[in-house]
Amino acid sequence: MTGPPPDAKARAAAAFALQAAGRDARRLTFGLAARRKALGDLARALRDRERDIITALDADFGKPAPEVLLTEILPVAHEIRHARRNLARWMRARRARPTLALLGTRARIEMQPKGTCLIIAPWNYPLNLCLGPLVSCLAAGNAAVLKPSELTPTTSALVARIVAEVFDPALVTVCEGGREMAEALLDQPFDHVFFTGGTTVGRAVMARAAQHPTPVTLELGGKSPCIVGPGADVAAAARWITFGKFANAGQTCIAPDHVLVHDSQRAALVAALRASVVAAYGTGAASPNLARIVTDTHAVRLADWLAEAQAGGARTTGPPPAGRAVPPLIVEDAPPESHLMQEEIFGPLLPVESWSDEGALVARLNGGPVPLSLYVFDRDRIFARRVIAATSSGSAGVNLTVAQFSHPGLPFGGMGASGFGVAHGEHGFRTFSHERAVLENRFSPLPLLFAPWRRTTRRLIEWAARWGG
Repeated sequence: MTGPPPDAKARAAAAFALQAAGRDARRLTFGLAARRKALGDLARALRDRERDIITALDADFGKPAPEVLLTEILPVAHEIRHARRNLARWMRARRARPTLALLGTRARIEMQPKGTCLIIAPWNYPLNLCLGPLVSCLAAGNAAVLKPSELTPTTSALVARIVAEVFDPALVTVCEGGREMAEALLDQPFDHVFFTGGTTVGRAVMARAAQHPTPVTLELGGKSPCIVGPGADVAAAARWITFGKFANAGQTCIAPDHVLVHDSQRAALVAALRASVVAAYGTGAASPNLARIVTDTHAVRLADWLAEAQAGGARTTGPPPAGRAVPPLIVEDAPPESHLMQEEIFGPLLPVESWSDEGALVARLNGGPVPLSLYVFDRDRIFARRVIAATSSGSAGVNLTVAQFSHPGLPFGGMGASGFGVAHGEHGFRTFSHERAVLENRFSPLPLLFAPWRRTTRRLIEWAARWGG
């Protein structure tokens, strides 16, 4: 990243300064009632603006209205309801039992707001992945600056209007812009940065935040594999894979990136996938049920990768891409060295390949970067548990895809190259909180061990070292 221009610097500094100035007051005034009200106001704004949200996402990349409701609005609304229902419990201080060495003290853990937080959102789910982290941020008692993606300008502008209508800018504000604005914001000493996006930019965000230093949550991506075992229900697997892979035209960080199917199931699975794709999206590239690729540049990348794989012997069925209208395509026998097999696809192209030996399958899964998600389909739950136990991933799904993202009781986050830190529900609340340790002295005998260390004192110390843990 290079230095931001003066205008972006001034806007970023002003937004941060306004929120930072109110930090001390928020500790006293932004309690349970105020946080629940803020979340309720956001929920009402989402309901009131539902039609505007659908229109904005259609303008940015042709996202069908049912998909907007299911994948953009519903997850945020669900997150708000869950937070408001459980916030009192999350905020409550937790007792910590003392050890023998600390007899006579009382210990507790208090959930303290971090302060002013920066949320940098991606373009693929521009409402969900912007306002979802905001729910956790507000629940934890923080102020937030939101930086939505410039690649979805209509939705980003709508998010800015909604936030301006609902919140005082000293609590929540939006800074629109491109890379320069992100750089300018990262120059400010925020108390936490929550970034969702690609691995390359994630590294740059982490490096920039380290200058202050600022703690960072990174939600990245990777090639999330989908394993279909010898005992899988092929028809059910095909429906789940079709939904998880081709929703949002494949532009989902936890979408099944590629399928590894047991030799005995390959022909049946490919046939079931093709039938499932036709049932969901028809046979053309202009299906009303399919979103478009976000930009021409992204569409050209997918077309180039597909052409490369086909030149290397890959087989596909279906219409070719037509600009940003890229149809769902099953790709068989893509060369191992091709971009489709080496890079996160982030589009509606689904490579399918075979496996036969479980040990070799596990070795392959462990041979690359840790993915954000891993999916296993098989009626034999023991097989699924063996695969999950032998591998690493940010999350895992058995006989389903992508639904783990929506469970408010589960932490969502990556591991290694797919990111670190977690979101959603109480886990997101803790991400945006500092767990402060408080120890109160009531009648502690520890002064008996203070210097000067006479013979009796030394014996007490020796006894405490042996038995006082």
